[in-house]
Amino acid sequence: MTSLILIADDDPIQRGLLESTVRRFGYETETAESGEQAIARLTRPGASPVALLILDLVMPDLDGMGVLTRMRDMKLATPVIVQTAHGSIEAVISAMRAGARDFVVKPVGAERLQISIKNALAAEALAGEVRRIDRRAQGALTLKDLAAKSEDMARVIRLGERAAHSSIPVLLEGESGVGKEVVARAIQGASDRRGKPFVAVNCGAPPADLIESLLFGHEKGAFPGAAEKQTGKFLEANGGTLFLDEIGELPLDIQAKLLRVLQEGEIDPAGAKRPARVDIRLMTATSRNLIDLVKRKQFREDLFYRLNVFPIGIPPLRARREDIADLARRFTARFAAEEGRNIRGVTAEALSLLASYDWPGNVRQLENAVFRAVALAEGDELTVAEFPQIAAHVDGFDVRMPPVPAPGARMSAPREREIVRIEIRDPNSMPLIAQNGEIRRLEDVEAETIRFALTHYRGQMSEIARRLGIGRSTLYRKMKEYGLDEDRAETADTLVA
Repeated sequence: MTSLILIADDDPIQRGLLESTVRRFGYETETAESGEQAIARLTRPGASPVALLILDLVMPDLDGMGVLTRMRDMKLATPVIVQTAHGSIEAVISAMRAGARDFVVKPVGAERLQISIKNALAAEALAGEVRRIDRRAQGALTLKDLAAKSEDMARVIRLGERAAHSSIPVLLEGESGVGKEVVARAIQGASDRRGKPFVAVNCGAPPADLIESLLFGHEKGAFPGAAEKQTGKFLEANGGTLFLDEIGELPLDIQAKLLRVLQEGEIDPAGAKRPARVDIRLMTATSRNLIDLVKRKQFREDLFYRLNVFPIGIPPLRARREDIADLARRFTARFAAEEGRNIRGVTAEALSLLASYDWPGNVRQLENAVFRAVALAEGDELTVAEFPQIAAHVDGFDVRMPPVPAPGARMSAPREREIVRIEIRDPNSMPLIAQNGEIRRLEDVEAETIRFALTHYRGQMSEIARRLGIGRSTLYRKMKEYGLDEDRAETADTLVA
């Protein structure tokens, strides 16, 4: 799903031109005729979130400065690009101090507007990711920090909010990589244990003979090899939350000990003289069907009923495709900052590719794919070319890999980077042979090339002329000769006040 941009302008002509241009950039749009309508849309319950506001400073009822002031008072963090026909230094300074991200003067060129939108969205994505990382480190990540445009994920958020207001045991179910631990952290961040310890344990990772000491701890000398005292994860999480991931992998004897902790509220560290009381919120997660494990006697039935009090099923990424774009932008912003790369975002074509893939590895796979794309990107945006492995599995894309050498052939020295070429099968690709089998006329080919360029570069006449290697006057003359829509292209290039 593409970003939604709200356009607030009292001039219907200017509002329509902006809406048409922004849509050509690949974004969704909504409009408001006044500042009051803009505030009402930004605060409407249950409405799709607005990614960016393009705001006219001069409006009759509540002007642009009034909107910015009210947004600041209401703590609305939506980024704002201010536009006006009067570009005084005082207006620029006032708008920036009030919280605007950028300032454009009417008439604004389409290319200038597009760059401003991309920069504002990239800055907001980075700022949002920094906020989420900081909240996670402080144990204050909330359910509102999760990407949840899809209905399935919105249901998870609603259930999580209900669970956060109780100490009821929560069982998170879902495939590997869907983000069960992130949801668990968000539930704690929305609860009264916010800021308290959050201790996560993967029950399938440690060897079976070490999992007991890892969870419950032991005293020094409790058994051969116990050279030091180990506190255990239950005591580490005391006062906060203990998250047991892949609970289905827990050995049966440890399941019995866990059941006793839930019943008695105390643990027995190996070698300790007396039990130790613990105050924890237990949350568990599994990618397996626990009922099947119970039937096969691999999971205790009494423990299952203790844990399965409030189950929350987290959908796989392929079932929440509306969230893929937001997740991709967040990961791009974070990795670009970590890697020191100047990458402003992801192209609409690349987002369409990512949304078309089934993601068997779910959110974790998407995160790794974006990390690789950021590391290998050559431009300031992630394009389809940065996702060759994904494109290879999506209809509509051809991936040409280097040829495999014949058996016994001498291998060349390894290269640092393999070049992968991706071609998009475009049904509108231009043939050079006419239906009668003859070469097409040059003027027909030229007219179709210009028509394609108008669409490809979204009517940006300066860019089209530069890419075609001709002057703007020549471009306009040829468009007139071939009967192309000159007025539409000119409007897209420069918005009229």
